[in-house]
Amino acid sequence: MRIQVTRTVGAVTVAVAAVSFITLRKLFTKKKHVQIAVAMDTVVLHQIGRSRYAPSLSPFPLKLETYLRFANIPYVSVHGTDMSPKGKTPWIELNGEVFSDSSFIIEMLNKKFDVDLNKHLSPSERGTARAFQKMVEENLYWTLVYARWIDPRSTFMSLMHEFPFRNLLLKFIARKIRKVMNGHGIGRHSDEEIYHIAEKDIMAISAFLGDKKFMFGDEPCEEDCAMFGMLAQLVWQLSDSPQEKLIKGECKNLEDYCVRMKERFWPDWDQCIMGDQQIKGFAAYPESDPTVWKEK
Repeated sequence: MRIQVTRTVGAVTVAVAAVSFITLRKLFTKKKHVQIAVAMDTVVLHQIGRSRYAPSLSPFPLKLETYLRFANIPYVSVHGTDMSPKGKTPWIELNGEVFSDSSFIIEMLNKKFDVDLNKHLSPSERGTARAFQKMVEENLYWTLVYARWIDPRSTFMSLMHEFPFRNLLLKFIARKIRKVMNGHGIGRHSDEEIYHIAEKDIMAISAFLGDKKFMFGDEPCEEDCAMFGMLAQLVWQLSDSPQEKLIKGECKNLEDYCVRMKERFWPDWDQCIMGDQQIKGFAAYPESDPTVWKEK
């Protein structure tokens, strides 16, 4: 009887693993791309669905979409699992061409549409803005990744969309992420050390912001989009984490800053988040989202 049970359990485990592999491959295997028909000079923004409490689970789509709104560049959103040629998200199509990486995309769009959101900044301020952006995207970002995927206390799973064998697949992804973090270097630190890095970065941003409305005064700049994309994750989508507690406590000026950015650029925020709706599918979005491309 014990042998039979063991064989049955083993068979079920193999079956689950096989279905999980097939599901994962289906989600992330590159598909033949179908070009979206839109008006000339309209950006088609590809991203991986809306989240419960912010328009994206990733800082980078939120950064890019906030930039598009700030720069008044027309766009539509397409939510799906297709990745860019670099294997990253977000990515865009513009007039039949594909562009990857949020920073390179913004640089290209600035030239294409003659946009300069930093014209009120001095050369020194431009340098400082870039330094803060790189600290946030290349350093603080990895503490976000750790808090979501590696820390056993994470509440991140509650934000994720429902799809077959979700928990098993997410654990598989988490193992992959741990390897990437080890390769980066930050994953070799202890839990305490990683959160110490987060604390130092958050406090530095808070000290620099002070009582200013935006990073460099009463008007936002391009790098505010990147700052908001990252900090919004810590404010609204990293529940009970050390980062959230710090931002809503000693560094509350950063939470207030996120609210100002939200009010300025996202009047339709509530229409672009899932909230308490049941999330089905890997790249879900609410029907109320006014940015979503719909075939006519």
